This record gives sequence, C-alpha cells and structure tokens, in this order.
Amino acid sequence: MLLIPVGAMAGDLTLHSGPERVHLLELYTSEGCSSCPPAEERVSGLQHDPGLWKAFVPVAFHVDYWDYLGWKDRFASATYTGRQQSYAAEWGGDSVYTPEFVLDGREYRGGGIPAVTEPGGDLTAGVDSSRTLSVKYEPAAASPPAKWRAYVAMLGMGLESDVRGGENGGRRLRHDFVALSLQTLELKGAENSGSLELPPLKDGEKAIAVWVTRGDESTPVQAAGGWIR
Repeated sequence: MLLIPVGAMAGDLTLHSGPERVHLLELYTSEGCSSCPPAEERVSGLQHDPGLWKAFVPVAFHVDYWDYLGWKDRFASATYTGRQQSYAAEWGGDSVYTPEFVLDGREYRGGGIPAVTEPGGDLTAGVDSSRTLSVKYEPAAASPPAKWRAYVAMLGMGLESDVRGGENGGRRLRHDFVALSLQTLELKGAENSGSLELPPLKDGEKAIAVWVTRGDESTPVQAAGGWIR
C-alpha cells in the first residue's frame, strides 16, 4: 500500500491500498470490561508491526453495553454496538461479547493475521486541508457488478482513562486505534467515487481507516489506512 502523508492535515493526504486485499481487523471492547485490557494491548502492539497499513488496518470500536456497571466509557457509541450486533445477526448468533475480534467481517479468535494474495480492488482516499475526504474504488476484475459503500473512521492513539468504576475501577487504561467517529459514503458513478466532510478534529486523532463493502453488506472487500499527524 502506498501512503503519502503531508503532516497534520496542513496539506493533502493520500491513501492507496494497492491491488491486493488489505485486511480490516476490528476489536469490540469497553473500558467497563475486565477482560478487554489484554486484547487492547495486543492491538496497541500492532503500531510496531511492519504490516500495519500495508497488510492490515486495525480499528477498535468501544461498545456501550457495559456502561451500566458504574463506568461510562467515553469512547463508546451505540452505533458501534449496533455494528457488532449486526455481525452477530449475520452469523446466526443471539448475543455479543467483549473483547471480540472480527477479521474481514468474520469472528476471529487468534493466531497471526494471515497473508493475503487475493485481489481486493484498488481503493484510493484523499484528504485535503479543509478536511474533505474523497474516495474512489476500482473493483477487482473478477468482482461482480455492485453498488459500493465506503466507511471512514478517524482513529485516536495514546488515549488514557483513569477508570473510577465498573470492573476496571482504579486502573489507568491506554487505548490505540480507537474509533473516534464512523461515517458512511455511497460511491456513485462509473468511477465509484464520492466525498464527504470529516468531523472536527478531536484530541488524540492521529490516523484514519477507510474500507469498502458491497452495498448493504458488512464484509469489507478492501481497506486502506495511515497516519495523519
């Protein structure tokens, strides 16, 4: 994957997946879950992996269904909970849990991230100084015709919380690759392209993840990501 950063959103940023498929690795987690810190440490360690942004793009989604235990996770969103529930429904499951890894739209329980040599199509995303994101996707040659949808997540790094309640009460937790926002964009026209305005800059925002699915399907077919600051 080609990544051309020009610092701190002061100029343009271009992300390019390349033709081979790039994995999307999702973690569903919560500050209210005592089993989640080890999983988050595993994700944090990926920032030093040579495959980052080239072979895989990690995103940590904080869910809100642990908030009732006495600690409200400031990164949690009902949207992320709904995303996890949609996956469970697709798999025929009747419940969700944390920590849960999802790799390319499928429940993932361990091992290293597998190498991929299959084509994924060519995904290009650019951000200009006004925080306008433009996306273009060229499907792989063997891909059947489809309407394409892009997802965009701004990611926070090095974020810390002093948790004062719930299962992790009394602990300081560190988070990386945290989804600070999630937007969708319908790609249109012969070039399967579109644009949107990114949300205002948030503290800790240092990376961006973009992935593409077929229409209403949740399984990503290609992903791209990189540092923005």
